[in-house]
Amino acid sequence: METIVRIGLDTSKSVFQLHGVDRMEQPVLRRKLKRSQVLAFFGRLPPAFVAMEACGASHYWARELRSLGHEVAMIPPQYVKPYVQRGKSDAADAEAICEAASRPKLRKNFVPIKSPQQQGAQMLTRVRTQFIGRRTQLANSIRGYAAEFGFTGPKGLSRLQQLLIDIRADATVPELAMELVEALATELARVDDQIATLDKKLMQLHRGNEMSRRLAAIPGVGPIGATLLSIKVVDARGFKSARNFAAWLGLTPKNHSTAGKNRLGVITRAGDEMLRSVLVAGATAVIGDLRRGGSRMWPWLKALIARKPPKLVAVALANKMARIAWKLMISGERYRPIGNAVPMATPI
Repeated sequence: METIVRIGLDTSKSVFQLHGVDRMEQPVLRRKLKRSQVLAFFGRLPPAFVAMEACGASHYWARELRSLGHEVAMIPPQYVKPYVQRGKSDAADAEAICEAASRPKLRKNFVPIKSPQQQGAQMLTRVRTQFIGRRTQLANSIRGYAAEFGFTGPKGLSRLQQLLIDIRADATVPELAMELVEALATELARVDDQIATLDKKLMQLHRGNEMSRRLAAIPGVGPIGATLLSIKVVDARGFKSARNFAAWLGLTPKNHSTAGKNRLGVITRAGDEMLRSVLVAGATAVIGDLRRGGSRMWPWLKALIARKPPKLVAVALANKMARIAWKLMISGERYRPIGNAVPMATPI
């Protein structure tokens, strides 16, 4: 076999397609492997550069292949698609991955390989989000069914218990309906307990992470946003600038400039949806606090609120928060509010 310098690996649940090239960029390997054959095949292969599309399972395979002595790179799928020639097949995908990995400009977009501990921490945040969604669904179900029997209550989870008390005290509610409402209430209590347990685990991660504690000092970030930033951003130095980091989060407008005319479109909403939504929610809380007479603010924020819609201001503030977070992550500094005697960010 000719010396293989680069391999494109198209992964799936049970079938893995390989496409390898030599130093002259000529195909020398086209092979399909079963899942059980992958590690044995790469174990016999001399060290090579292996590229694959970034997905949840790819981090596991990247760690395993790296332990066998191979150099591994993970490429976001959107950067691989332009290199697919015609049609859609495993062989075409593997060839496109191999071709994309050869482009020097794409190296800055390679996804860092996460450790099992980092993936476990990310799993915690996702499971917590799922349980919160389930709690909202159950609360809405109880309110909807209660309305069918003439019961309504104020907004908020804290007001739901009074609504349940009112339903239980009404003798006109059918027995079957009462049993079903009780089943929903029991499930809601169970999910509430699960969320409380996950919140404690999340706070443990936050307190045990020095970077997360520093980032939490940024207005609007808080423990949850700081923990997400410390978990999901493996290497902040991989971003050339703070703007690149904000663009990665999807907090910058699309650029449609041409013929020397700058045209900026809508916010891209690219990148990590959970992290972006947490930052925007935090920014919304900061704006609400400012409107209620709070003391925390940036000099430009009040003027921006006066002339722009609230949601646009929230995204702009989230963009600002992301840029500050990037600076703190790469410099090791602490956040200091404007107006203090010390600078906004000072070395630890």
